[in-house]
Amino acid sequence: MEQQVRERFEAMRLALEKEEQAVLCSLEQEQRENSSRMMRLLNDWNQHLKLVRKHIGTVRALQDRGAESRQQVSPGNFSCHKKQDAAELAIGPNDGNFQKLMKVLGKISKDLHVRLQKKSLLLDSTVVVIDRTACHRQIKVTTSGRGFYVSPDDSSAPSHPLQFDQTCCALGSPAISSGRRYWEVDVHCCSSWAVGVAYGSLHRKGQDKSTKLGRNRLSWSLEFRDGRLSVWHNDWHLTLSARAAPDKVGVLVNYQKGRVAFYDADAMKLLQDFSTSCTSVFERAHHQFTEPVFPAFRFFRARDRPPVPDHMEICDLGL
Repeated sequence: MEQQVRERFEAMRLALEKEEQAVLCSLEQEQRENSSRMMRLLNDWNQHLKLVRKHIGTVRALQDRGAESRQQVSPGNFSCHKKQDAAELAIGPNDGNFQKLMKVLGKISKDLHVRLQKKSLLLDSTVVVIDRTACHRQIKVTTSGRGFYVSPDDSSAPSHPLQFDQTCCALGSPAISSGRRYWEVDVHCCSSWAVGVAYGSLHRKGQDKSTKLGRNRLSWSLEFRDGRLSVWHNDWHLTLSARAAPDKVGVLVNYQKGRVAFYDADAMKLLQDFSTSCTSVFERAHHQFTEPVFPAFRFFRARDRPPVPDHMEICDLGL
């Protein structure tokens, strides 16, 4: 196993070294071309300098002969103006290409950093699907079980005792009762949403706080609503300083440690960690899990019906 890991990292190192060598060779070639242009330009200036010195000598000789001789000579015969050579403009590094190169390398470096950060989470990735028996009647689930959206029509939805009857929530599977589990949710097609985890004992009937993610002791959530990103548990909340809502939310559960962490999955930035290192707002609410937790989701009802139904999708992290 160790040998296979070493081989994978060695392959990445070789690929990076090969690319580095190619870029450095390109820069060296550009430097050689600039040096060649510089040498040609210096030769041209040396020739021009010889011509100038020759004219100076001629002028001095005329001065020695007197004013009469000077009047017979046209000043145009001694023009020393040198036209600018196009080669002069071509000397030096191509700043435009260099800036593009640095931007590309910066993006590659950032992407690589994000991927390396995410690798340990992906090792704990789990396949999450929506439980059709544990979601509101207006939440429609795609055939894959990963996509779900709000439909105004609930006439065809079968009734089930575990459904949410008024709060537009859905629970996913599997139940998490041990170890570490990670999944991601694409929320960029949803105007207002909540993503988190909840105990199976979360209330499903009515619309009081006992049915809403983060508004009780049975659930934890990251929420985007009215342009603000916040985290909720036990009806306590903390508004986050993020400038915009993430397009994808990563959720990590460490069951033994009673930990729930939310990430901006694209930037791999930790948004909030419900754990022993919580902020003072949540310290009193921290406790070990006492029963299995389930992936949980909520749509907030829009005041005006959007032209396209709000949609969320659990990402396929298959490796």
